[in-house]
Amino acid sequence: MCRTSSTMSILRRRLNEFDDILNAEEIDLISLKRLCFHGIPDEGGLRPLCWKLLLNYLPSTRLSWSETLTRKRTLYKTFIEDLIVTPGEANSDGERVDVTLHDHPLNLNPDSKWQTYFKDNEVLLQIDKDVRRLCPDISFFQQGTDYPREEIVNASGQKRLHSRVQHTVLRSANVERKGLGVTKQIAVSIRKAAEDYAPLAEGGEAHWEVLERILFLYAKLNPGQGYVQGMNEIVGPIYHAFACDPDQKWREHAEADTFFCFTNLMSEIRDFFIKSLDEAEFGINSMMSKLTAQVKANDPEIWMRLHQQELCPQYYSFRWLTLLLSQEFPLPDVMRIWDSLFADENRFSFLIHICCAMILLLRDQLLAGDFTTNVKLLQNFPSMDIQIVLSKAAALAGKSLNSP
Repeated sequence: MCRTSSTMSILRRRLNEFDDILNAEEIDLISLKRLCFHGIPDEGGLRPLCWKLLLNYLPSTRLSWSETLTRKRTLYKTFIEDLIVTPGEANSDGERVDVTLHDHPLNLNPDSKWQTYFKDNEVLLQIDKDVRRLCPDISFFQQGTDYPREEIVNASGQKRLHSRVQHTVLRSANVERKGLGVTKQIAVSIRKAAEDYAPLAEGGEAHWEVLERILFLYAKLNPGQGYVQGMNEIVGPIYHAFACDPDQKWREHAEADTFFCFTNLMSEIRDFFIKSLDEAEFGINSMMSKLTAQVKANDPEIWMRLHQQELCPQYYSFRWLTLLLSQEFPLPDVMRIWDSLFADENRFSFLIHICCAMILLLRDQLLAGDFTTNVKLLQNFPSMDIQIVLSKAAALAGKSLNSP
């Protein structure tokens, strides 16, 4: 798209503002959030660094970055070594051990590596299924990373997680909630690729394989929550941003950096994924109630229409809120939305405003449609300039949103 001289001037000014903040010895996080809320320019490769700061991965003091990154990246490597259990691995001398000497596949001892291995595979089955179908409208996740984990791809045994998947009974959690009626059938549908992504040949790793490892390690380290379907939609945009960083030194460590940023983000939205916390202050039911209240306050006629049709927010906004709108828009728009969400001083309150704006922008169609038409409309939000949606949301929040 052709840019006018005025647009280019505004872009240069904004890039300079970002540079001034990001190159300071002490990052002014308040000013950075203000800038990021209006959108991080695609030019300049600023988003990966800004997200690392907004998600509290990097400290505000630049002198601390090197120590923080070294420590975190080393820790992540330790997670890989300690948590990806492969029974019958070679001993420290490189010799293959007799796996039946002290442990065997039928050993019921909770300390058995085989028991851990089989239990892990149940969770891994769902993760593998989900990451093989992530963002089917782009080819990125099927492509190979330039930085495969040598200790994984060149190792003997089953260190490569996708090779361990067994067709066993799945017992991992799912974003679907029992008791939501029609939601279970039609409201929590997730975009699927026409065919599952295939793993790369030995010595290489596709980006989806990297995400599989990140999610597996997260589930292992968070046994109280584990893996819930939909987490792949949260980690995907973060990893995409980091793996496409124009700076090779950052790009090389996209996996470890993504893991910790994802972990930090999940610590803030984990209530969305835990059924027992649905009624908590920041649980999913509370968020849906806030959305309904905001629609009613801003457009009683639309609220009444949806109320009369018994078109409950669970039928559409459950997915919107839980997955931070990652299923409703193309990836570039999702990343733009997340600029504002991550920069939100009142963590994720702006998400309610965006969802309300989406409903209000469909006012005419919703007032004219019947239940079936409106359910389909809300579950398949029509293509729309994301700036229109965000500007409407900002107006609802009593803010102004400058065009990036």
